Parts: sequence; structure tokens; C-alpha cells
Amino acid sequence: MQDVQISKETAMRVYLDYNATTPVDPAVLEAMLPFLGENFGNAGSVHTPGQRARAAVDAARESVAALIGAKSSEIVFTSGGTEADNLALFGAVAASSKQRKHVITTAIEHHAILHSCDELVRQGIDVTVVPVSRAAGSQGVVDPEEIRRALRPETVLISVMHANNELGTIQPIEEIARIAAEAGVCFHSDAVQSAGKVPLDVNVLGVNLLSISAHKFCGPKGVGALYVRTGTKVAPRFFGGHAERDRRPGTENVPGIVGLGKAAELARKLLPEDAPRIRALRDRLESSLLERIPSAQVNGDRARRVPNTTNMSFPGAGGEALLIALDLQGIACSTGAACSSGSTEPSHVLLAAGLSHDDARSSLRFSLGRPTTAADIDQALAVIPGVVERIRALSPRDQQSAAAVPAR
Repeated sequence: MQDVQISKETAMRVYLDYNATTPVDPAVLEAMLPFLGENFGNAGSVHTPGQRARAAVDAARESVAALIGAKSSEIVFTSGGTEADNLALFGAVAASSKQRKHVITTAIEHHAILHSCDELVRQGIDVTVVPVSRAAGSQGVVDPEEIRRALRPETVLISVMHANNELGTIQPIEEIARIAAEAGVCFHSDAVQSAGKVPLDVNVLGVNLLSISAHKFCGPKGVGALYVRTGTKVAPRFFGGHAERDRRPGTENVPGIVGLGKAAELARKLLPEDAPRIRALRDRLESSLLERIPSAQVNGDRARRVPNTTNMSFPGAGGEALLIALDLQGIACSTGAACSSGSTEPSHVLLAAGLSHDDARSSLRFSLGRPTTAADIDQALAVIPGVVERIRALSPRDQQSAAAVPAR
């Protein structure tokens, strides 16, 4: 039998795409395994195996509620952030008794929001998409007054993400919540990219609805939650049984929910040490790349953002060519949202934040996570500047095949 040869590049691979997804923490996997095996009961059953599953779901609900400062009764489990966003938007609009309905959102939302809004428009609902700042130093942050100006008597919902998935910018949710409350309008926030990265308290934020997803903070894929403040009306989008207080019928994904609960518990416990450590690594990566790569720039507000994310432009180097060349050198990052990979269009987020088409196409997102080490950053810094220099040396026509050019 031949020995398996492991390349140096594979052995030293560095993952810097934690905003796309994260590895399942070993403690999360350990918590899930019994519910994929001997504890296989349906949480809706009244017998002992079912009640064992129900107890695990209830414990997970308490853990998720504790992560965001909510009551356990306000947590609705979903299949992930996209379903949570859809339930929030379509559920809140459908629950409104107003004859004419209007929704407000922003130009930098995730497609789970923007495409849902497109569908609302097709259903005859008016939607206003407000801009974000394009000014240096505050790029990618919405002005609460823009939300106020967009309000109408028929407005039934405002949806503004907490942290942007591409830039990492944190939005002024508390100020927007006050505006929404004064107008008597339901307020939703997509917190998929902030849960587990920064402290969250729904009562401080003032939101009515908030979405999270387990796989963004070392939990399993395919499970998330929607926080629904007590008294907020949300009409179901699915119909069947009475699970999740009639808001999300169907047999509960017990292993996934248990995994989400354990991931929430770990995030709450480890956040005080994770956040400053990851921020320091992110800042070192960012500042070193700015020093070593001429005309490199950071996109978005550098003060108001989650600690793990930097989005950088490297003018003169195509982002897709950079992505492929870096991947071949063992560095995994992204050009934007994972759900938009393969698109030839520049990021709608970067364009909304004021970048030119060329700068948007030359941008990469580096996102760090709990497993990221100083050695990872050292390796990234040893590779990235040379790759950028090599790509820049090629003509735009040649950049598509840049990955085939041997590294220096």
C-alpha cells in the first residue's frame, strides 16, 4: 500500500472564512451525539423517550435565550438564519391588520432579507430600501434618521441587520428601535453575524424580532432561532402541528437544537476571552497588510464592527483571481457572502458603501474565529502580499488564470 502524500500547502492550510461557516465545537458534537443514537425520541411524544427529547429541547431553549437576554418562551427554533428572517418578515407583515402595508430595510442586508422583500413587492407590499453611509470612516452604517424619514402611516415592519456579513459593520440598532417604538412599528434585526461575537441583549437593543444561526458560532448547520418578543404577532409560514407555539410546526430537529443550545452556552462563556483575542489577531492581519501592500484599503467603518472581520480592497488585483491563488497557497477567505459565490457581479454591500465597481471587484473578506491562532495570521501574512503583487503584475485578461502562475 502506497503512503499517502500530504502537501506542505495542505498541512499548513489557514481558514479565514468564519463568516461563511465555522467548525462544530467538539463539545457541541459530544452533546448532539446521544440524540443521533440512543436518545432518538420525538419531542412531541408523551412517553419516556419523547420526554427525554423534550427536556433536551427545553434546556437548549433556555441556553439560547440566555445568550441574547430573552425569555425561553420567546425563542422559536428554525432551520437557520434564512428561515428565521423569512418567518420574521412574512410573519410580521401577514399578522398586521393594516389594509395597506409598508416595509423598511437597508441596502446592505443579507439576501435572505432583500430577496424576501422582493417577494413582498410582488405580493403588492411597498418596500423602501434606505441607503447607508458612503463617507470614509463611516462606510456601511445606516443613519437612523434615514429610517425615520422613510416611515409612513402604513409602515408595519422595519428590518435592519445588527452586523453586516461582509463588512462586519454594526448598525445603530438601539436608536432605530426607539424610532420604531415611537411609531408603533415592529422592528426586526438579523443578528446572524453578531450572535456569539459580541454581547447581545434584546432588551437593550429594543428589537421585537431577532434572527440567529448556529453554524456561525461553532454550532451545527441547519438550525437557528427567531426571537419573538412577548406580545409581538407573527403569523406562521408553515402549517401542520402545534410545535413552537404554532409558529413553526413540524417535528423538532432535536440533535440540531441541542447543538445550538450547547454552542450558545459556550459562546456566552467564552466570549469575554474570545473577542479581545480575535480582535487583536484581526487588527494585526489588517495593519500588516496595509503596511506591506501599496494602496490596500479597509472597507467599512473600522470602529463600529464585530471583532473578527476585515474587508479589504487591493486595487489592480481581481478578487476572484486572488481568491483562487490564495486557496492554492493554503489560505481560505472569500470575496463576499458565501451564498453569492459564483456571481460575477460586484458585491451589493460594497457598492452601497460607496466603492467603485473596480474596487468592489478587488476586495476580499477575511473573517477569523475561535480556532484562529497567531500562527495562522503569520502564515497568511507570509503569503498574501506576494500573491497580491503577482496578480497585479498580470493584465486583467490574464488574472483569470493567475492561479496557474507558480508562486514565488
